[in-house]
Amino acid sequence: MAMQLTLQPRLQAIAGLVPQGVRLADVGTDHGYLPIYLLQHHRISSAIATDLHPGPLDRGRQTAQTYGMEKRIVFCLCDGLQAVDPQTVDTVVIAGMGGETIAAILDAVPWSREKLLLLQPMSRAEFLRPWLMDHGYAIGKEELVLDKGHIYPILQVTGGTMAALSAGEIYYGLSRPDGPLFAAYLQNWKSRLEKAAAGLRQSKLPGDRLTELEAALAALREREEFLCQP
Repeated sequence: MAMQLTLQPRLQAIAGLVPQGVRLADVGTDHGYLPIYLLQHHRISSAIATDLHPGPLDRGRQTAQTYGMEKRIVFCLCDGLQAVDPQTVDTVVIAGMGGETIAAILDAVPWSREKLLLLQPMSRAEFLRPWLMDHGYAIGKEELVLDKGHIYPILQVTGGTMAALSAGEIYYGLSRPDGPLFAAYLQNWKSRLEKAAAGLRQSKLPGDRLTELEAALAALREREEFLCQP
């Protein structure tokens, strides 16, 4: 009996959002865990795994061989999606990178607006959300996942237009306010912005950034008060 791969919570949450039967591209695949898991569970029809560096891609090939999936995954050494034929994929996962890196990967391939995108920024989600809004993408929904003590957002994105994000939504996103992790995610952002604003107030040139942070903090506090209402 073939070994079954188990995913960490972050990748498991992403896997749960992948539609049945799609052709997947996993950008920055590293060990290749996600496409291997999805193939084992008959969730996808094909997989392309890309990475910018040979080392991680070789690790992915080795993992695929361990689980008997080396013939079912195409491994591609390239920057983001630049060597991927858009006719061969329906759904793209870009996970485990900063929001600015994800934006740069999408910006390099305009055809990404025609696909379902599952984006999981490890940092700078507050950059990625407005960037998507301004560049012809629409965030359909977000989910939060707790992994190794950190809460990460997962964005489900397609091409299209979306309503303007509020000052608060740029930071706390579009996940359900009644979700089990939302309050903690909101509190985390509030603490981070309070610390950043305090530092700017002590500086000699606080500038527009302080005004922006104070507006965001006001929105976060308003959302927090709403959550606390009986």
